[in-house]
Amino acid sequence: MCASSVFAATAATPDAEIESKINALLAKMTLEEKIGQLNQQTGTGYSDDMVGSIRKGAVGSILNEVDPVIVNKLQHEAVENSRLGIPLIFARDVVHGFKTIFPIPLGQAASWNPALVEQGARIAAVEAASTGVRWTFSPMVDVSRDGRWGRIAESFGEDPYLASVLGVSMVKGYQTDDLSQPGTMAACTKHFAGYGASESGKDYNTTWIPEVLLRDMYLPPFEAAARAGSATFMCSFNDINGVPSSGNPHLNIDILRNEWGFDGVLVSDWASIMQMIPQGVCVDLKDAADRAANSGVDVDMESYAYTRHLKELVEEGKVEESTIDNLVRNVLRLKFRLGLFDNPYVDMATANNFYAPESLEAAKKMVEESTVMLKNNDILPLKNVKKIALVGPMADDKHNQAGTWCFDLEKEHCVTPLEALTEKYGKDAIIYAPGLKYSRDIDESGIADAVAAAREADVVVMVGGEEAVLSGEAHCRADISLPGAQTKMLEALKATGKPVVLIIMTGRPMTIVHETNLADAVLYMFHGGTMAGPAVAEMLAGEVSPSGKLPVSMPKMVGQLPLYYNHVNTGRPASGMVLI
Repeated sequence: MCASSVFAATAATPDAEIESKINALLAKMTLEEKIGQLNQQTGTGYSDDMVGSIRKGAVGSILNEVDPVIVNKLQHEAVENSRLGIPLIFARDVVHGFKTIFPIPLGQAASWNPALVEQGARIAAVEAASTGVRWTFSPMVDVSRDGRWGRIAESFGEDPYLASVLGVSMVKGYQTDDLSQPGTMAACTKHFAGYGASESGKDYNTTWIPEVLLRDMYLPPFEAAARAGSATFMCSFNDINGVPSSGNPHLNIDILRNEWGFDGVLVSDWASIMQMIPQGVCVDLKDAADRAANSGVDVDMESYAYTRHLKELVEEGKVEESTIDNLVRNVLRLKFRLGLFDNPYVDMATANNFYAPESLEAAKKMVEESTVMLKNNDILPLKNVKKIALVGPMADDKHNQAGTWCFDLEKEHCVTPLEALTEKYGKDAIIYAPGLKYSRDIDESGIADAVAAAREADVVVMVGGEEAVLSGEAHCRADISLPGAQTKMLEALKATGKPVVLIIMTGRPMTIVHETNLADAVLYMFHGGTMAGPAVAEMLAGEVSPSGKLPVSMPKMVGQLPLYYNHVNTGRPASGMVLI
């Protein structure tokens, strides 16, 4: 779908009429009010400071306010009590579900099912928009080749084409073909660009990406999202070849605006404008504001560089007011496309619309389609089983099965494997002995209980992996093996002679060669969200097939990283070379 077809349908009025309204509004705005539209800050509830800023027109969008009552009260201040009545946008990281949590994006990529990914985004948008959230910071389309990097969990893996297709699916799911309608959110394609190439798999690290590699590998998913009508983009934290994305005119203006024709909003990542100071390219916050504004960054998220310094920079002639006007145009255009000037408030009659039965069913289906069967020695589906030993630290962990980036998780709604298997087979058929309290637990005292349970059972189901906190932003791992004493427990279980089904819940590819050899069957499932348990029960029983395919290469050892299938051939391949 081309960008123009999406944008033509994202507002009730034609684009020409919107542009006319934008120009008329800009003509009335003071410089301070223009700068206010470029300022995004974290919500503080209905506080005096926030109300004062809104009434002055000093804030254009608010992060992390999800109470629809507070949203409406703050919106009332903007619409009724500010000089120009420009509505606010409320934003939130809705990454793989709002209340109904789907598998992490890396798991969704394992489904290879664009329609199901779009449906998941649609459900997330309906739930989040019912609280007033109309802007999500998703999808993340960073091509990710290093399993040590924690944010690989948020990505669609290592292939640029798969990331392109699924990124577009999420954009369509969030926005539909009419962004002005209730139940939609503006997508934010991130992180622009090259963040997945962070050296050594360390978050926020530098990148060195030649232009040909940038265009062949890292930019295609972003271009696809731009041409599909992604309403917003987000700068990445990293630099590319020494130039941070928040101060990179080649990336933001030459490519995004001029080559791809993007006319949406480019927002900084959290304080990424300010972070150009420690990155060594700006001497102070004023210098950072200068560089970001002249590099086409429309919205300053949590650096407060624009509110503190843009007016002075305009007065000094370092930033032209026409440059500010162009940034503001993009913000106002988004607000018109979202229909906020006509319908700024949350409809309280339909507020807090969560956990529809069809949403839970879709979440379960995604778990099933994203679970990869790595091995099966004719153990699955379970047959003629009277007793199941259910062990492992992830077997009954509502919080950690949801995965990273679940700010709005209500874990009481998560159904664990223990709950689902007990419901399916009956309480007397399940012998539950976790053995370890959490994934990193090195206390082996509980393993004996797990072994005792195994001896009483016909089959052992071990649910292991890693806690949610071990992946995501700033949660990178130098060692991506199974943490804690899980491998020792698996060895002890195998020694009982009972068949062992190993289920891995994780946020990344892991080095599990030894564990795969030990187990009789292995189901590799990325953190599965709300409905991970029912999906596990149905897959073990053979009611559905785990149909996922890996979206990332699985290293045998960490020293192979970064690892990816589409590497350039060398002059001396491992085999097949003929010398003449």
